[in-house]
Amino acid sequence: MNKKNQHVVPCGEDWAVRGAGNNRATKIVDTQAQAIIIARKIAINNKSEVIIHRPNGKIRDKDSYGNDPFPPKG
Repeated sequence: MNKKNQHVVPCGEDWAVRGAGNNRATKIVDTQAQAIIIARKIAINNKSEVIIHRPNGKIRDKDSYGNDPFPPKG
């Protein structure tokens, strides 16, 4: 099974979902919210992470859907 993390990245005026290490986008959509939904579905299936980037490219947030090596304490 492919365990690639999914990145939500700016793509011109649009947003793209891109697997880690891929040069080509898996999907390009109009809004970041749409891209997050798509990336989350892929990450759940792959038991990987979603890394959400800001328009400037910096990481905004991460969500893990696999075996988290550092689960929250609580």
